Amino acid sequence: MADKKAKNAAKQAKGPATNMPLFYRNPTPLDKQKHADLALKKNFSFAFTNEVNAVPVNLIELPQICHFYPIAFSPDASATPVAILGLRDGENLFAGKDGKWGEQAYIPAYIRRYPFIFSEVPGGEQLTLCIDHNDDVVEKGGEQRFFTDTGEPSQLSQNALEFCKSYHAAAQQTVEFSQDLVAADILVDREAQINVGNKARINFSGFKIIDEQKLAALPDETFIEWRKKGWLPFIYAHLFSGAQWQRLTRLLNERLESAAA
Repeated sequence: MADKKAKNAAKQAKGPATNMPLFYRNPTPLDKQKHADLALKKNFSFAFTNEVNAVPVNLIELPQICHFYPIAFSPDASATPVAILGLRDGENLFAGKDGKWGEQAYIPAYIRRYPFIFSEVPGGEQLTLCIDHNDDVVEKGGEQRFFTDTGEPSQLSQNALEFCKSYHAAAQQTVEFSQDLVAADILVDREAQINVGNKARINFSGFKIIDEQKLAALPDETFIEWRKKGWLPFIYAHLFSGAQWQRLTRLLNERLESAAA
């Protein structure tokens, strides 16, 4: 029996060591003068997710996430909720080589937001819409332009702006939720042991989950406070998501069988 140690999935979801957000290489503020002829490449796909096995998720989407992915929390002080997309290093079991998302599964908002993102001005409240400016994402003279001939934001840019606004608001609420979980000390380290083909086993570690015993032992005033804040449905969504480890195991075995054929 072979044991394989999976890397910290939650750490992968935090992005590379450069402190750049996951997936982003060159976030650049969109400028109507500098980028008058710039466009999003046509047929932009989800291929950029192929080598990532976890992504951050927001609080409001946990009820959808729990039907398709296990939900875990990063092991650091931020306790960021993440959706587990794969069981091996650098492998997303939901993204195919064709760049399409499989299983008719809900696609996390963090992925749907890409290649757009907000940048925050240090010390201020202004948010600027940025694009990940690289050759895999943008092109000059394309059909999906970011600005019209008159210099106004295109419909594409307007839609991206509204989506990023909604995402930013949800992310702020998620931070508060995670802080409450950390303060209540109900998160515990966990390791998942997954049996796959050829009698191999994957030890998947580096994440936290809510301990049900600690949750049940919370003081009544804390539980009531969380009920008022609306946290409870999201806590239960996390707990229910544990059933999705079986889905990941099935998808990995199918991929292994396909590779061996």
